[in-house]
Amino acid sequence: MPTVQSNELQIAYEEYGSAVGPVLLMVQGLGMPLTGWPPALIDALVAEGFRVIVFDNRDIGRSELLHHLNVPNMLVQILRRKFHMRVKAPYQLTDMMRDVEGLMDALHIESAHLVGVSMGGMISQLLAIHEPRRVKTLTSIMSTTSARKLPGPTKEVNRHIIRGPKTATVEAGLEFQWKLWRLLGGSHYRLSDEDLAEFLRRNFERGMTAAGVARQTLAILAAPSRTAELGKIDIPTLVIHGDADPLIPVECGLDTARAIPGARTAIVEGMGHVLPLALTERLARLITQHVRTDERTNAA
Repeated sequence: MPTVQSNELQIAYEEYGSAVGPVLLMVQGLGMPLTGWPPALIDALVAEGFRVIVFDNRDIGRSELLHHLNVPNMLVQILRRKFHMRVKAPYQLTDMMRDVEGLMDALHIESAHLVGVSMGGMISQLLAIHEPRRVKTLTSIMSTTSARKLPGPTKEVNRHIIRGPKTATVEAGLEFQWKLWRLLGGSHYRLSDEDLAEFLRRNFERGMTAAGVARQTLAILAAPSRTAELGKIDIPTLVIHGDADPLIPVECGLDTARAIPGARTAIVEGMGHVLPLALTERLARLITQHVRTDERTNAA
């Protein structure tokens, strides 16, 4: 499995497609290794001629795990955020953004089309803010500006996440994830039991740890609103969001689109906080059209 030194960490990645095609750099969300990307979506983007690069964020999968860092009490930090107090986090989303930049440096990629999902959308937004020359286009999927005014998860999802797995066993972790993804997916684009089992198998085999997820969660909780900074970027942006998202409600996607000058919005009816197999063709088409429009504009 290829790894590179990035931001003083080992970051594991995989790439697909033509080595000379336009680079799509895809940034995953909270607790998700690179196997969280549906293989069918990667295949569809490769078929469009892209060089698709996916990777494990720090603290997940085959990338470096930071178990030497302490994890502050999660409930205390959630309360601190609720009362607008500083959240103590082992690292910040900006550190994770520098991981992405370091990966690009290691692979000799001057600039790329960024596709970020959920937390990955937040990280991608930060790269567009702080290093705009590295971002040709931005696609922010089911993500947010982190503005405090925005709604949060549904009570059912929030309750399940706070409770966590019953024990520290692999079996309990699998049971927790199974119910979580059933809640996140909703009923409109429900995965079959076989597809969900395969999705979880890929991710567990790639590597998921409770401590890594907790540290990434704290980075999200500690993040300030990006609204003002997003208003200053001049990068073609597409915001994709499901109108049935129970984790990061659609209002968060709409707020992202309002914050970024000229951003295009695609609201997908019935989509929750997942990338359903049934929507592979549509999602690939949205991303491809967005990137190709920018390429044609720059070539003109």
